[in-house]
Amino acid sequence: MAAQAGYPRHARHVGRLLRELPDHSGLPWFRVINTSGRVARPGTPEADWQRLLLEADGIELSANGSINLRHYGWPDGYFGQP
Repeated sequence: MAAQAGYPRHARHVGRLLRELPDHSGLPWFRVINTSGRVARPGTPEADWQRLLLEADGIELSANGSINLRHYGWPDGYFGQP
């Protein structure tokens, strides 16, 4: 999100903003993943909740909590993916 907004080195700011969203915001924060295609902060209750919401949206995650970026919309070569 930060890169698409023109601030590629500000991913932590995006994370902070998403963390502070009110519960009723309706913004699908759980669809935001890191550049490796993984949910942030694995092993935390938040990551478990994010995984459940992604799976409910029909997103398949691997055992290590990552998704196939190419399959779910990122173009080849974006964020260093082969």
